[in-house]
Formats: sequence, C-alpha cells, structure tokens
Amino acid sequence: MREDRPQAPSTMAARPAIEAYGNGGFRVAGARVEGGLLVSARGAWPWSASSLVEATTGSLEVLLDADPAIELLVLGCGPSMAAVPAALREGLRARGIRVEGMATGAACRTFNVLMGENRRVAAALLPA
Repeated sequence: MREDRPQAPSTMAARPAIEAYGNGGFRVAGARVEGGLLVSARGAWPWSASSLVEATTGSLEVLLDADPAIELLVLGCGPSMAAVPAALREGLRARGIRVEGMATGAACRTFNVLMGENRRVAAALLPA
C-alpha cells in the first residue's frame, strides 16, 4: 500500500477505500490527499491535524455528525503507535464511540477491512 509518488486528484467516491499511504499523504478513491485524512462510508476529507495533540472531537466533527453514528474510530497515530489523548478518548466515549489508536499503516488496513464488513467505522489518519 505504500505510495512514493503523488497521484492526480479526482472526485471522492462514497464508501472510499484507502488505496495507498506514504510520502506525506494518502490516495483514496483515486485522489491524492496531502497531510491528514478523515474517512468514513460517506466520503473522505483532508484533516487539518498534524499531530495527536491536535486530534480533538472538534477536529473530527465531519465524522461525528454521521447518521447513523459511527461505532468505532480508527486513529492512525503516524509512523508508530501512540497513546490516544485522554480528552479525545473521553469525548468519543461520551458519544458512544470506541477509539483504537495504531500506526497509520495498520489503521489504513484495519479501516479497509472493517469497511468491507459494512461496520460503522471511520478513520482519522495522520501521515506516516
């Protein structure tokens, strides 16, 4: 899945799959997204967060306003696994959403598998 060269952007599709990651961004549904990425069954959006410190419920609103609500947020922490910030974990728990933090590569693969199982999942991914 690693990607070394940028791809030309295109329209994001519903129920997007993460096709590639690396080199500071992602390719989703044929479009290159530089920097962070938010993705769910409804689509994919650039994410302004550049570190876990900036991962807040406010920065995730496009995912948290989904109907039906997501059950699980897969959090790609960058090149290696890191602890999910306590405030984010508590804010998501208050909305009935579980969060799993992992390295971004693993998060991309996990999101794709869970999406393929029609789970109510979303991903917030920092570049690896």
